[in-house]
Amino acid sequence: MTDPLVTVDDLKEILAESPFLRHYGFVVTACAHGECELMVPFDESIERPDGIISGMAIMGAADVAMWLAIMTMRGLDERWVTSDMQTAFLRSGRAESVRCTARVLRLGRRSAFGAAECRGDSSGDLLAHHSVRYAKVLGGEHS
Repeated sequence: MTDPLVTVDDLKEILAESPFLRHYGFVVTACAHGECELMVPFDESIERPDGIISGMAIMGAADVAMWLAIMTMRGLDERWVTSDMQTAFLRSGRAESVRCTARVLRLGRRSAFGAAECRGDSSGDLLAHHSVRYAKVLGGEHS
């Protein structure tokens, strides 16, 4: 088994430095080579008017978990963006945190493909399954 190129603390720092993600309060809880797990703490701000957790929060968690999972294999210097995401919502979550685990299934030089699952943290119920494709931003390395 290959060790990840980044640590949980590195990934937490990436989230802290990303203002567009602050609203969700994502917390990285684990990582391994090609994998990342994060938590979406429950807050009323992610509920729809009918009391279920919004799809935007669930899809956002899957998207970010995959982004970070790629970093565990390629490091922090390359830039990757979502090019396609398919989500199947299987059950609604209510008044609980969401745990999302993403796994890179195939990583090429310029594209990545993976899967993510989001589960209710207290119930363990599978809320959504996601297929995610990422593309490397050419010329997107840090100097």
